[in-house]
Amino acid sequence: MSDTTQLNTRGHSEALTSGVRVKVESMYLRKQSQPELERYVFIYVVKITNESDRVVQLLDRHWVISDAYGRVEEVQGPGVIGEKPKLAPQQSHTYHSFCPLPTAFGTMSGHYGMIDSKGERFKAEVGLFNLIVPEEVN
Repeated sequence: MSDTTQLNTRGHSEALTSGVRVKVESMYLRKQSQPELERYVFIYVVKITNESDRVVQLLDRHWVISDAYGRVEEVQGPGVIGEKPKLAPQQSHTYHSFCPLPTAFGTMSGHYGMIDSKGERFKAEVGLFNLIVPEEVN
């Protein structure tokens, strides 16, 4: 039941797991960042689409965040931005959040804990995507 495909490009990712497609796009927020204080803020927009033939619900999230120094932080918790969306077949849920980093480059990846209408739990993968200050990378 774990058919995972991923597409990886700068600041974008797409993964399909068990009929749930997760697309992510990240952008640098210059106005909220303070490079002189080693604070770089990135926004990421996530679109979760249920391409299966059953209702699915997002229960929790697990993120792995790495900075340019190789430091890794794991973030886990219920839902996304306080919500646990239920998605009927072909329905999507889009949300945005942010990630501060101490470096001008980093990555994020992870998964969403899901449950389907049959009570089966599975992980919907979030493919690795970059967090990059554009002028820092040529």
